[in-house]
Amino acid sequence: MSEALAVYLSPTSIIDSEDTEVIAFARSVTKGIEGDVEKAVLLYYAVRDGLRYDPYYPFFKPEHYRASLVLKSARGYCVSKASVLCALARASGIPARLGFADVKNHLSTRQLRQYMGSDLFVYHGFNELYLENRWVKATPAFNRELCERHRVLPLEFNGREDSMFQPFNMDSQRFIEYVRYHGVFADVPVDSIVQAWKEAYGLGRVEEWIRTFEASGTLAARDFNREEVVD
Repeated sequence: MSEALAVYLSPTSIIDSEDTEVIAFARSVTKGIEGDVEKAVLLYYAVRDGLRYDPYYPFFKPEHYRASLVLKSARGYCVSKASVLCALARASGIPARLGFADVKNHLSTRQLRQYMGSDLFVYHGFNELYLENRWVKATPAFNRELCERHRVLPLEFNGREDSMFQPFNMDSQRFIEYVRYHGVFADVPVDSIVQAWKEAYGLGRVEEWIRTFEASGTLAARDFNREEVVD
């Protein structure tokens, strides 16, 4: 393994791939499987469907993205879910990193749009896994049940082709537009994410989100799975 790839196998305080529960989960998912591609596919689906997508998950501290904690909570938004897949891949000997992009999400809920004040999702997170001597993109953000509710085909992943959001839903309506790429990272750039959110959504709005989380640890009145779908 080259030095350039070694950093993408190493644990961090956020991508805690050395955590015993992360290792145990990865092994349980890939038990009896030898090939890295096959392991990566199984891990992808374990994260995509095993962790519920929750856009109201906390976002402003490093521990909010710590893979072992997100795995235990069984929910998270795109970046926290990407952190988990990154840790599981590294725990399985597969180099993994995080990619970030700003995306326009045309299919959302009325409540989430009011909450964010925008349909632009800045620093959307996805993964890149090093398989068969090349980096392959994987996007485990939206679980199958959520996709079905929003009339979007769940993103599949075969370990050999990039798996990125499709531009249209099943009704030929606009779904996701990639607006800007921020590059790839060996760890979650928490400070950059929070700063980008403040610039995109407004300092006052983001600080209010943080105050709410710090006061109660949750946004108790919000359940994304029960919100009104809009297009």
